[in-house]
Amino acid sequence: MVKLRIKKPALKKVNIKRSSNKNEQQIAQPPPSPIPRGLNVVEKYPLYEPFSHVAIVQSPKTGEIRYILDELQLDSLEKNVYDRILEILLAEIESPKEEILDPRKFFAEKAKSIVDKYRISLGWLPDVSWYKILYHAERNLVGFGKIDPLMRDPNIEDISCDGVRKPVYVWHRNYESIQTNLEFPSDEVLDNTVVKLVHMSGKHVSTAFPIVDASLPGKHRLAVAYRREITPFGTAFTIRKFREDPYSIIDLINIGTFSEEMAAYLWACLENRASIMVLGGTAAGKTTALNSLACLIKPGSKIITIEETAELNLPHDNWVSLIARQSYGLGGSGVGEVALFDLVKTSMRHRPDIMIVGEVRGQEAYVLFQALATGHGGMCT
Repeated sequence: MVKLRIKKPALKKVNIKRSSNKNEQQIAQPPPSPIPRGLNVVEKYPLYEPFSHVAIVQSPKTGEIRYILDELQLDSLEKNVYDRILEILLAEIESPKEEILDPRKFFAEKAKSIVDKYRISLGWLPDVSWYKILYHAERNLVGFGKIDPLMRDPNIEDISCDGVRKPVYVWHRNYESIQTNLEFPSDEVLDNTVVKLVHMSGKHVSTAFPIVDASLPGKHRLAVAYRREITPFGTAFTIRKFREDPYSIIDLINIGTFSEEMAAYLWACLENRASIMVLGGTAAGKTTALNSLACLIKPGSKIITIEETAELNLPHDNWVSLIARQSYGLGGSGVGEVALFDLVKTSMRHRPDIMIVGEVRGQEAYVLFQALATGHGGMCT
């Protein structure tokens, strides 16, 4: 197993002399290690240096593997300054008039200038403390909050929280489903986090509408069951992370999903506009297989993808992505709703060579199979 070396923090070294000042002594004390005693460290790697790192540990007695997040925390003095600077940032940072491609970069630039402005009036702190304060401000305001370090881990495919005071679980590419040392201590903290995630996706959640399926920034898929309306354990959510560099057909051959002969046969089917349906259980890799096969479609072909949440990522230029939309009305009014059924019908007017439906599970199957019967190529899961 390859062990990754953790680089030293790229921060200015601050020498703090021992003094009678309790605040200075508190800053000088190193934080305790989050790794429980008696567990063997299997692997370590950085997430966002120097603020967050991960240790994969294993119990020598049971063999259980756990995911331990080591994140720099604020001490009491830093927390007081953080609360004050947070109010200042919220008051002074104006919403941009145009769309920002990189909100984190925008926030970092604005926050740094504001901190430099109020740094003296807020009291003396070493540079290390200010870096920590700005990190937590960025994490909580424009990031994903408490789970932000997990969202930075490229090895994680899924993040799931089953309820309040329950450990968060992740699906790790190397260790599969493992327990983390993160949990939400109260209903208020968990509910606030979920409401923030839903708002980041441009949707709304409440006790009247407790079920939400949405796409987070970065095309990560979010599923929410809100409060105790439908689950006795409190709010639950699952995030399926979007892979920026999707698996190619070569990758799937190398890991044994497809044989070379099978991939060649499916490629020939696509060249001749055959229809392909990918079947499998939940999280079996249906969309991954569909995406890799779709990359074999001839360049220049008119491709239309139809999904409830954007998951497919194709390299073709002649590609139209259609996404379903929920109703704007209350209850079952259906006002403004654009269902998969409507999108499949609409796509026929775009003269597609290949029509791809991300997931067929309703009446849209009727229109899809009618389109396939006319000779259009089609793919679905």
